[in-house]
Amino acid sequence: MQAGRPTGPLVQGYEVIIGFETHTQLTTKSKIFSRASTAFGAEPNTQASAVDFALPGALPVMNKGAVLRAIEFGLAVNAHIAERSVFARKNYFYPDLPKGYQISQFEIPVVQGGSVEFFLPSTGSGQALEKKTVRLVRAHLEEDAGKSLHEDFIGMSGIDLNRAGTPLLEIVTEPDMRSSAEAVAYAKELHKIVTWIGICDGNMQEGSFRCDANVSVRKPGAELGTRREIKNLNSFKFMQQAIDYEVRWQIEQLEDGHAIQQATVLFDPDTGETRSMRTKEDAADYRYFPDPDLPPLVVSREWVEQVRSEMTELPRVMAARFVKDYGLPEYDAGQLTQSKAVAAYFEAVAATSQQPKLASNWVMGELSRRLNAEDKGIEISGISARQLGQLISRIADGTVSNNAARQVFDALWTGEGQDVDALIEAKGLKQMSDTGELEKIIDDVLAANAKNVEEVRAGNAKAFNALVGQAMKATKGKANPAQVNELLKKKLG
Repeated sequence: MQAGRPTGPLVQGYEVIIGFETHTQLTTKSKIFSRASTAFGAEPNTQASAVDFALPGALPVMNKGAVLRAIEFGLAVNAHIAERSVFARKNYFYPDLPKGYQISQFEIPVVQGGSVEFFLPSTGSGQALEKKTVRLVRAHLEEDAGKSLHEDFIGMSGIDLNRAGTPLLEIVTEPDMRSSAEAVAYAKELHKIVTWIGICDGNMQEGSFRCDANVSVRKPGAELGTRREIKNLNSFKFMQQAIDYEVRWQIEQLEDGHAIQQATVLFDPDTGETRSMRTKEDAADYRYFPDPDLPPLVVSREWVEQVRSEMTELPRVMAARFVKDYGLPEYDAGQLTQSKAVAAYFEAVAATSQQPKLASNWVMGELSRRLNAEDKGIEISGISARQLGQLISRIADGTVSNNAARQVFDALWTGEGQDVDALIEAKGLKQMSDTGELEKIIDDVLAANAKNVEEVRAGNAKAFNALVGQAMKATKGKANPAQVNELLKKKLG
């Protein structure tokens, strides 16, 4: 950690230091150095070419689509795109690495620097937000290894090279995170970025988005502690559990007088524990040297600017537009730009209703609650953006109360009806608009609750609320609560 970086909350008197390495599988149809398919789920070794098998005389050829996606990511995180980057051989033995080395980038990566910003709820209550920034060191192109299969029923292991050569963009951060909550929030934001711009499908179960967390602890002000790398975290839930366990384990070791040994560890979801897999190597152990079969990768400024001009509106840019154009708080804008589908749905609701803040509240509130309860995506929502926009319009013009609107929402969601106005009429949910009729009801309520009237005039606010409740009950909830409050205050002086 560089001097001046902010500290986070202490755990048992220790500061937690977390850095991430994320392997994002790029959405090319062919591999990074061969024409073999990258499709998931094929029979073992049916999608591996001579290049992937590392047969003698097979030469790698760079996939332009992989470079394009690296450029898009660099632009999305405000990084520098290197005009000239170099591929190297990273040497190590692994059963599913037939070459005995992995082609990667080391000294000069294609994407350099950049940052990822996200919000965390501040300590305390409410929706107070704290903006966090995680600095990126680099994002480099490399090939994936194969996969070892351990089939118990035949008592042996096998090697599947279908994944060998699949294009990866490895995204490396500075050690800027100070808690598992920050780490998960960063990972979610990164996942949103790579799926939003379409360079990765983000399928964590299939290994398209795999995170390695480097975790260490230290006393405040001390040198960085020895890190342990938790490999292949493929769920946000497991990510938080693994980091929390690893932090507790390291603190216990240090408190017991033991030194932390640099290691690669795996997380076992069944036990909730991390376990050491192997001693962690440093860069020198991999004996990097430039790959003699691949020339330097040259990216022209013209190509970068062309890619920039053709990119979709980025989530951070869209969020800033929502704040500026719709007057939304930053929290709302951030939540509504979690996915393109949610953002598009919100904009359609806002356009129909002309009530952007109400639209935001309903999309983030009632709609999200229903979708989560039924495990649905917004693409198959039970209520269309046009319907929700019409319903919000009826709230805004005083036709229905919020409570009545929820009843209409229920009916739309369950398919009881399709037309907002027809449902309001059929269910008798229109708010009372006759001021004279409402005044008569309030007069009757005041006459029937003389004791409450005396207490209100003596300054008892609870008694006033009781009168409001009686008036709403008398109107069967059809009165406008604001109008009831106004008339009561007027009549009570």
